[in-house]
Amino acid sequence: MQRRSFLRIAGGGTIAAAMVPLAGCSSALPEEAVAAWRGPGEEPDLRRWVLAHAILAPHSHNLQSWLVDLSVPGQITLSIDRTRLLPETDPYSRQMMMSQGTFLELLDQAARQRGHRADITLFPQGTFGPQEVDDRPTALIRLEPDAGVRPEPLFAQVFRRRTNRQAYEARPPAPQAIQAILDATAGQPFRVGVTTTQQSESMTRQREIAKEAWRIELTTPRTVLESYKVLRIGPREIAEHRDGISINEPMLRAIHALGLFDRNVAPGPDDMATTGQIDEFNRHIDSTPAFYWMVSQDNDRVTQIDAGRAWVRAQLAATAQGLSMQPISQALQEYPEVQGSYQAIHRLLAEGQTGHTVQMWARLGHAPETGPAPRRGLDAHLVRT
Repeated sequence: MQRRSFLRIAGGGTIAAAMVPLAGCSSALPEEAVAAWRGPGEEPDLRRWVLAHAILAPHSHNLQSWLVDLSVPGQITLSIDRTRLLPETDPYSRQMMMSQGTFLELLDQAARQRGHRADITLFPQGTFGPQEVDDRPTALIRLEPDAGVRPEPLFAQVFRRRTNRQAYEARPPAPQAIQAILDATAGQPFRVGVTTTQQSESMTRQREIAKEAWRIELTTPRTVLESYKVLRIGPREIAEHRDGISINEPMLRAIHALGLFDRNVAPGPDDMATTGQIDEFNRHIDSTPAFYWMVSQDNDRVTQIDAGRAWVRAQLAATAQGLSMQPISQALQEYPEVQGSYQAIHRLLAEGQTGHTVQMWARLGHAPETGPAPRRGLDAHLVRT
């Protein structure tokens, strides 16, 4: 994404920095940070081969909170890395559980590509409560050869999939492309849809809600600082961490090198650091030609994982149609300050039905090509025993 960013500097004040590339959008990231996107090659271990594809799944804030235990032969145990959560903006870890689902979907597709069935048992030691996660596994997976397994056509898009935060073109997606995206989750227990400019009233309301939720996140100190903590500025940090929000723009690198950027101080609501980002986001929302959404009838942990699986399928289908997608999750988050936006989007998309949850809401449209986001590599996810 290219957007004008204004960062608070140590000692007060702000510096305007032109055109900051963010994670998932820069074409100039260090090679080692995106090496995982070259794939596993001739990896002889089937488990490692499928996992090398699973780690390319989309994840909130690109934190990649996947822990994998391979200590039992023939078995993969997946857990959530509780050091990589977003307690301020995702206090109940709903989005993190969706990211467990995106991982499992790509794992399943990779197994099919090698003629194996992924037998997935969710929460083999019991599920999590509605407000917390713990160290128990989220999934136990066994890969079984199965002559009846057919490759998943969407698998061809795994290495091409991007979360594109750039400005989208005004032209709407073609009806057949929208249908292909909706068909990608056919038969799954979600109500999905795409709102286009032809539904002008709903489109206007969705834009209003998205803008307000973004403003709230940027003007709530603890939520904006949560993002600051995972900023990776410059090639050294990006290559070291290979996660989070990557910034590789020369001016910001220079400011950071001089010690002028304080990541522990939130900009004020009227600072250029805040208003500049709000204005840029609003322009992107106003030019977005369509919004994709997914609603579930409940919100338990299994549903959240299944929603993640459905989401990455929709994104792969969009990629196959030459379309870009970007989650706009601010209004779907459960922290107190954003509850007005949360209720508004649920009244609109969940039609006010009690217990129904908007699991995903995303921009959809045509956009310039963008590079992959950093990935930590498979070995970084393995539990050491």
